[in-house]
Amino acid sequence: MRNLDFSSWQALLSTFFGLAMITLIGVGIRLLAMQTIQQRRERENRQINERLRTLIAAYKTLGGSFTGYLAVDPTHLRDLRRRSEHVTASDGVTVASATSDAQDTNVPSSAERSRRIRDAVEAALSDIILLGTEEHVRLAAKAATELAEGRHAQTAELVVSLRDFIRQVLDLDPVPAHLSIPKQGPARPSSARGKGEGAAKDEAKQGKGSGGGGGRAVAAWAQAWAPVSTTNSTITTDAAGAVVSEVASRVRDQGMAAAWR
Repeated sequence: MRNLDFSSWQALLSTFFGLAMITLIGVGIRLLAMQTIQQRRERENRQINERLRTLIAAYKTLGGSFTGYLAVDPTHLRDLRRRSEHVTASDGVTVASATSDAQDTNVPSSAERSRRIRDAVEAALSDIILLGTEEHVRLAAKAATELAEGRHAQTAELVVSLRDFIRQVLDLDPVPAHLSIPKQGPARPSSARGKGEGAAKDEAKQGKGSGGGGGRAVAAWAQAWAPVSTTNSTITTDAAGAVVSEVASRVRDQGMAAAWR
């Protein structure tokens, strides 16, 4: 206050101008610091939320079932085909497949489900190795090593570790120690995919049927037009009408025969 000069209007204006400049500089520095800190917190929160979302999805994949066979089968499709060929050769029967799609249809539904479970578990283990804690990475690496070596892998211990970590991050109370929770295993895939594939196959069959009907109509037109074109050099209106009637009757007869078949 000793340096403030109120002796004249000029001194008073300069004093207020100096105070305003000092205030604006202080407020600007404070706003810049607050914005920097806020952006850093938002970035950290985004990273935490993304990490937590990924780990929750991995927990649902690895621990989505309590009953049935809770281990992960590492068998691949080529191993199933090799086993099938070995069994076929031992029985003395030779089976030839024209395409790989025909080979896939010979795979049992249980083996297809095991393959889909294994694929989902491998993706979840990869996410855990990328975003998990040290304990999560150790358990996920252990399960991945067992799968790579062709052994059945258990995920119950990793599921418990993920559950405790997620509850701790969400500020939830830990699971009571006296509470007995059954072992958890990989979630079983739904049958929605199979229904979609069946609908696609039905549509493909309908498309082929309509294409066959068009081909039969063209063939009937050619058969009905051939006698007329060879006998008459000039096509009259009556001849054209007769050809159209003949084509319509042949197409109708072929459609009825196909329906009876």
